[in-house]
Amino acid sequence: MESWIGPQVPKLPGSGQPLALFDSARRSVQRVRPGPPGGSMYVCGITPYDATHLGHAATMITFDLIARLWRDSGITVRYAQNVTDIDDPLLERAARDGEDWIVLGMRETALFREDMESLRLLPPDFYVGAVETIPKIVDTVSSLLADGAAYRLDDGSGDVYFDIAAAPRFGYVSHFSRAQMLAFFAERGGDPERGGKRDQLDPLLWRGAREGEPAWPGEVLGPGRPGWHVECAVIALDRLGETIDVQGGGNDLIFPHHECSAAHAERLTGQAPFASHYVHTGMIGLAGEKMSKSKGNLAFVSRLRADGLDPMALRLALLAGHYRQDRQWTDEVRKVAEQRLARWRAAVAVAAAPAAEPLLAGVRERLADDLDTPSALRLVDEWADAALAGESEADPAAAELLRGTVDALLGVKL
Repeated sequence: MESWIGPQVPKLPGSGQPLALFDSARRSVQRVRPGPPGGSMYVCGITPYDATHLGHAATMITFDLIARLWRDSGITVRYAQNVTDIDDPLLERAARDGEDWIVLGMRETALFREDMESLRLLPPDFYVGAVETIPKIVDTVSSLLADGAAYRLDDGSGDVYFDIAAAPRFGYVSHFSRAQMLAFFAERGGDPERGGKRDQLDPLLWRGAREGEPAWPGEVLGPGRPGWHVECAVIALDRLGETIDVQGGGNDLIFPHHECSAAHAERLTGQAPFASHYVHTGMIGLAGEKMSKSKGNLAFVSRLRADGLDPMALRLALLAGHYRQDRQWTDEVRKVAEQRLARWRAAVAVAAAPAAEPLLAGVRERLADDLDTPSALRLVDEWADAALAGESEADPAAAELLRGTVDALLGVKL
């Protein structure tokens, strides 16, 4: 699957600082130590049954920052992202609208790429769809069956489940109680009440063919289609190796998605943990509520762009809050971001700009500390205020270095 066209990123003088990130599994900020051949990152992508909303954008911008900081430190980045281009929500939306599910998925994926390009996100090295991965998923699920880590239901459905008893570390990513797991499993695509399962929390690996649904052949499995969690495990293992540095996504993916994909990967490889860091972003709310497709209260990137919002202002608005915090999208948030962008652009046009080397060092320091974007933005605000006030001696190269700093590290083009 094709990704989007990436922006040109300026090369900054010197080198970035070592990065520390909050790891959900260890529940603390930890130094990231990318191993050879470089930093590896897997970010769970979209299920393309609707347009890119602000929650998607905020999540993708967070992991874009990580890629930028690694590159600023001279670390080679290997970044994979999936597209779940076959799953129940996609089929349900296509059926509701009387549309071919393939056409729906292709259209919304194309729009997502457009939105990411407009926000100047670095594209993943591997942008991989579930459909193109199905042969590998078939082999993987067949291997888990042969290993005894998976089992078929005996109801003739052809469904295959993962046995969480085969994953003794199950629960280490989320640290949730069993009651919490069951509640989230039911809420987020699981089927705890399905009869015939060994454990209510066992996740689906392969859904046997149903009338009216697309299906793919499986010599051992029989016809069907893949479960969600195993899709990501297979793509990550195939493209990045047995272990990765960062597994990323929104905090609604902690359980069951990241818990289950880690269990699958660790059973397959015998290596644990699957990811050195499980990094999760907060949710974006609208009008005091979490954005939800079921509630219909979504703010879409493409609509905001069509409404005249500069993508760089949108990026600044999403950077204004810390990535781990739940936060609200409001007219005031938009207004502040537009004003900030205008002030920064005015400041780099001032001839007598203050020196920018201390700013570069400060922004690097703030971002290396668990992506402290609010503090980084305040440093640029202070520089812009000084430039506009004419309080410093002229430095002909300062404005250019400021442009490069904001572009390379924050992804904002002035």
